[in-house]
Amino acid sequence: MDFSISTELQSTLETVRAFVQDELVPLEHEFLHRPFVQLLPALHKKRKHVRELGLFAPHIERSHGGAGFNLLEFALISEQLGQSPLGHFVFNCQAPDAGNMELLLAHASEAQKAEFLAPLLAGELRSCFSMTEPDYPGSNPVWMGTTATRDGDDYVINGRKWFTSSAEGASFAIVMATTNPEAASSHARASMFLVPTDTPGFRIVRNIAVMGEAGSDYASHAEISYEDCRIPAENRIGAEGAGFFLAQERLGPGRIHHCMRWLGICRRAFDLMCQRAATRQITPETTLGDQQIVQSWIAESHAEILAARLMVLHTAWIIETQGTNGARTEISAIKFHVADVLQRVLDRAIQVHGALGITDDTPLAYWYRHERAARIYDGPDEVHKGVVSRRLLKSLQTQGERP
Repeated sequence: MDFSISTELQSTLETVRAFVQDELVPLEHEFLHRPFVQLLPALHKKRKHVRELGLFAPHIERSHGGAGFNLLEFALISEQLGQSPLGHFVFNCQAPDAGNMELLLAHASEAQKAEFLAPLLAGELRSCFSMTEPDYPGSNPVWMGTTATRDGDDYVINGRKWFTSSAEGASFAIVMATTNPEAASSHARASMFLVPTDTPGFRIVRNIAVMGEAGSDYASHAEISYEDCRIPAENRIGAEGAGFFLAQERLGPGRIHHCMRWLGICRRAFDLMCQRAATRQITPETTLGDQQIVQSWIAESHAEILAARLMVLHTAWIIETQGTNGARTEISAIKFHVADVLQRVLDRAIQVHGALGITDDTPLAYWYRHERAARIYDGPDEVHKGVVSRRLLKSLQTQGERP
């Protein structure tokens, strides 16, 4: 296998790395200690700079106003952006906007693209994704209580959602709701809809406090009430009953985005851990790095990051060459594996920093609070482990060999 990348991409990655280090890392202290809205003027200036570099929306084709990188290339860029909590936002490829952009590009009507997608790609507004419900397990996307009932030229949505990511400050939501409850296949019962957040009946009940933080305009997890929320039928995305298919198509490449962002966090945490180990003296003659247990943490973290990185890049390559359906097993495998590596690397980095590690004087505590959910969202790790094992066993039973 050839692991080389083009000279052009190498240059792009170095540009992104330098931008993150020189332009975004200096803003992190303010990000961690002040309301996000106060940081927006500075971040919009950085976004302008990214546009000038031709790197805005790097995951989107050039014909649609993006920088035009394919999934594998964007995976490497995402790894660099993940090294700062501000990276993906400034480059306009943060979740859930990135996945929503890709979904709308593939399945929205021309009218939907003009009204919702175009300003999203331009960074003029933000969106949210509303699927998980408090009364039903998020690991079962075919079982939900929210309904969208056809009424003439409209749909009327009723139900409750929560962990609707980034709802505060979003201009529209992509909502998954049951439209065909009697369909023979449970996978054909739900549809997806575009719902402007100023629609009567759309109400943010609260931003759910996560690990002691209620979130902000940048990163929130809202509980949403849909009460006779009426939208025109043309706001449905794709065919009626196609919601599950659309969700699966959205989440496949999305897990590449997440995993490479997590690996960027791992890399930054690893660098901070090494720097701390090399410079923190515990006696006049020794540093933390002289301790065998710390050396073991560094070696283990290095090996785990490298292995996880290769897994994700290989999966991205399969998606690029065979499509999402050809990578189902690998997509689930990287989701639970990289999430687990992330937790271990962050925990070791915090331990090496000691009391400093649990403060907001570094981004480690922020990531520890926010990324514990990595093992839960986009399907709990346990569900993905079941998917992988069932697919492997089925392949052995039907083909006599592993996939």
